Amino acid sequence: MPKKRALISVINDLVTDQRVDKTARVLIELGYDVLLVGRQKHDSLRMPDRPYPTNRMRLLWEKGPIFYAEFNTRLFFILLWQKCDLLVSNDLDTLLPNYLVHKIKQVPMVFDSHEYFTETPEVIHRPFVKRIWKRIEKSIVPRLNYCITVNESIANLFRQEYKVDFRVVRNIPRKKEFGSKPERHALGLPEDKQIVLLQGAGINIQRGAEELVEAMQYLDDILLLIIGDGDVLPVLKARVRELHLEEKVKFIPKQTLEKLFEFTSLSDLGVTLDKDTNINYRFSLPNKLFDYIHAGLPILASPLPEIRKIIEHYGIGCFIENHDPRHIASIISSALNDQFRYNTWKENLKVADVELNWEKEKQVLIELFTLINDKGK
Repeated sequence: MPKKRALISVINDLVTDQRVDKTARVLIELGYDVLLVGRQKHDSLRMPDRPYPTNRMRLLWEKGPIFYAEFNTRLFFILLWQKCDLLVSNDLDTLLPNYLVHKIKQVPMVFDSHEYFTETPEVIHRPFVKRIWKRIEKSIVPRLNYCITVNESIANLFRQEYKVDFRVVRNIPRKKEFGSKPERHALGLPEDKQIVLLQGAGINIQRGAEELVEAMQYLDDILLLIIGDGDVLPVLKARVRELHLEEKVKFIPKQTLEKLFEFTSLSDLGVTLDKDTNINYRFSLPNKLFDYIHAGLPILASPLPEIRKIIEHYGIGCFIENHDPRHIASIISSALNDQFRYNTWKENLKVADVELNWEKEKQVLIELFTLINDKGK
């Protein structure tokens, strides 16, 4: 009997998206053949070896309305032409083609919302764009049977608005199993400085990165390491030059998940400083929070509800009260220099590392995909 086939689509370049990779692996465990569909940008990294094939579209456009139109049109025909028994749509910007193919082929579909898309900073200040995405969301989501999202706060927003049940699967990464930890000098990192780390694929506006860079004026013997990609990076690099902080701030481009974890494990403090300026950021629960935990890295965060719950529950870090650069600098200094408190966080991280694991979290996906499979029999 031939295997069932699942098509998973997402608008990014697939390389660093832990969530879709984990979803694909769960489906493989359940006996599916999987094809992961995304895109390839001009600066995309080479796709690492994965236990499933990928289709990364090369598009003529990389941003703007024409890009979205091109991506969704091409995605529709890929999904339409491919044999499939299950569709998994990641985020609102892949929902329409998945839904159309779901109706045409009469195959089950899962919608995985990684964020509250229509309230992101890139959308909320563009009323026409927001209306388009909201119209797509309102016309499709109430008709869906299988929906998941990243935390209870966002799930509750969807439940209240659309009266649709959203299951919760948090972005907890798989446990990394490596040999000995690399030496700092092997990665070009200083041995004589404490390292504060900001990592992510979305280092964007309103996420505290600008103030974090400016805070480095008031700190000595500390290196701020910024790893990843995002629209605010040119601003950050310009600010570093203006303030002559080249010796205090180091930028590293996006890395594979395995390489990124090496940098994370060699740092001293992980930061996530999103601002409470929109619903999406207010209820964010970023991947990097769990990456820091699994690397044994104490955390400095803005006190957003979902992030605060985890940090306070396990006792693994502290919070800023505002985004004033001097205040951020003082909290960083206190976090790194209070040795008793820092060591307590490190011990507590061992507990959090054991309890917050993908083997537990993926059970929600297993139950959902098993339910869909059983209904199809």
